Amino acid sequence: MESVIADHSRSASERPRSAGGIPLAAAVLGLLLAAGLAGAAWLGGQSLLTFKRLDRSVEVKGLSEREVPADLAIWPIGFVEADNDVGNLYRTIERKTARLVEFLKQAGFKAEEIGASAPTVVDKQAREYGGDERAQFRFTGRSTVTVYTADVARVRATMNRLGELGREGFAIGGEHGAQTQFLFTGLNAIKPEMIEEATRNAREAATKFAEDSGSHLGKIRRASQGQFSIGDRDASTPHIKKIRVVSTVEYYLAD
Repeated sequence: MESVIADHSRSASERPRSAGGIPLAAAVLGLLLAAGLAGAAWLGGQSLLTFKRLDRSVEVKGLSEREVPADLAIWPIGFVEADNDVGNLYRTIERKTARLVEFLKQAGFKAEEIGASAPTVVDKQAREYGGDERAQFRFTGRSTVTVYTADVARVRATMNRLGELGREGFAIGGEHGAQTQFLFTGLNAIKPEMIEEATRNAREAATKFAEDSGSHLGKIRRASQGQFSIGDRDASTPHIKKIRVVSTVEYYLAD
């Protein structure tokens, strides 16, 4: 029995130990764990660095503009009449409306491009508010003939001839004269080209920024296309339209 105990004690004392008295296996495990943590920390740092580099970006805007002629005109021509006899007033309006339509046809407009609205007649004595007791005429009437055409040039030329109707006794326009509208309907045909130009201008601006900052332009991070706007070039030329679109593009930057 004593020999067995002695052998057991001797085997325990003969086990390998590290210099500090810690078992060698535990020391090796600790070193491996420390190395693993250091490696994970280094990889994490590299990933963060890579993420930060990828996060560098520049946002630029690219503009595309066009000036185009209007391709549609809506031209309302209104006139007013006054009379104390409502029946006579309606007959006058009908006669002058027919003359106005004839004038437009003689100017070259097609019958399907001309439309006449029903006349509007006001009885001043029937109004709920006063102030017209001294008016010379009890009834006033208004009629409007509208031209809807793609022949914008003809509209502009004929507008300059309205003085001829004035010499025939037409009170053109009146107090509620509507404005002529000049429109452009061909936007879809030029959209792709304008978007391409706006995007190209944005990239040129981003490239210049990257060069000035000592970087290189990377891939697109995000992009958005603004809305197209159509407006008059100026107040004097409503038949010339200015179309513009702005594209916003964000690019990655790389060293």
